[in-house]
Amino acid sequence: MTGSTRTPVSFLPALVSILLGAVYMVFFLAGESQLEIFGLLLGACLVLLLLRRFKILERVGRSAKDHSMAFGAAAVAATVAISLYFYDDNFVLFLVATVLVYTLTCLGLNIQFGFVGVVNFAGASFFGVGCYTAAILTKHTATPHLLVLLLGGLAAAALGFIVLVPVLKTRGHYSALVTIAFALLFKTFLEVNDTLGGPQGLKCDGLNLFGWNVNQDIVIGSFEGSFYLGYIAVALALCVLGFILARRLEDSWVGLNMDAVRLDETVSACFGQSIPKAKITAFTLGNFYCGVAGALFAMMLGYIAPTNFTFGDSLILLSIVILGGLGSLWGSVAATTIIIIMPEKFQMLQEYRFLLFAALVIAILLFRPQGLLPRPLRAFLTLRSR
Repeated sequence: MTGSTRTPVSFLPALVSILLGAVYMVFFLAGESQLEIFGLLLGACLVLLLLRRFKILERVGRSAKDHSMAFGAAAVAATVAISLYFYDDNFVLFLVATVLVYTLTCLGLNIQFGFVGVVNFAGASFFGVGCYTAAILTKHTATPHLLVLLLGGLAAAALGFIVLVPVLKTRGHYSALVTIAFALLFKTFLEVNDTLGGPQGLKCDGLNLFGWNVNQDIVIGSFEGSFYLGYIAVALALCVLGFILARRLEDSWVGLNMDAVRLDETVSACFGQSIPKAKITAFTLGNFYCGVAGALFAMMLGYIAPTNFTFGDSLILLSIVILGGLGSLWGSVAATTIIIIMPEKFQMLQEYRFLLFAALVIAILLFRPQGLLPRPLRAFLTLRSR
């Protein structure tokens, strides 16, 4: 049998897109006037439409796919470069760190929803479990903070395993209702529990790694950078590890089984696939991501309260996954960047910024119903000429 294979695309288109994207983000983050920000946003939309019209975006996508490792390394380098450019700007660096933390969270939700089809409306609640775990352990124990991050993830995964019991006994909308009920119950529990600070919340100590107090500004010779650079470094490392693990899972036979379960549970069961095993794996791993991200966020913020983990926050996290593209890991990265940064850059518009934000979300859903970066079809077999 003969066949043909597609010639790999050069890495240059993907590299240029990373460089231009980094330059654009520098200008966008540095922009102060609303007119300037509007101009940059409108210009980006027009450029993307032109690139799509001439099918340049498709070429960039193929280039990134053919050189996935190099593309990922370039994206990490661009993030580092942007952070160093704003080395002493606390506000911008806090935004970058927040984007990375929520990226890790949305990667976990994408494993649940995008890989196996389990809709989790309690993402912010599992994020909160990690936050409160970190706050309690850092204030009342001498647990190493690196271990605190791990325990935050394990606590969220363990609680998620309990929630998963009724989820496995239901399907479709009914399983989603279970996570909605847990999200509402979690916030109420925090508000009435005086041991956990009640409505006032808890303070959380800053991150300390091997004697390095991350909450102190970084001083190296004449260089003096914001302490948020340290949190960006840790969050970026966690995102890279989380991304690699999710990609490995997606490309494995376990990920293939998850795809089958998401598409049709009945057919998968007929072919001997274990539906509970696939859902348990995805739900537990996804909540672990949320818990680790929450623990880091609590130590970076220094204070947490029940108002940080509302049902509305869970909806925002889920909307990020949908806007980025179900199952698309890079889509989660792109959507998180937009959803987190956009409202902050339009603060001068006060409440009208949410109207603009909602209009943007609707526009994306209308023109890109499969998400900003749709997940490509899985290639099961490539026929090569003999």
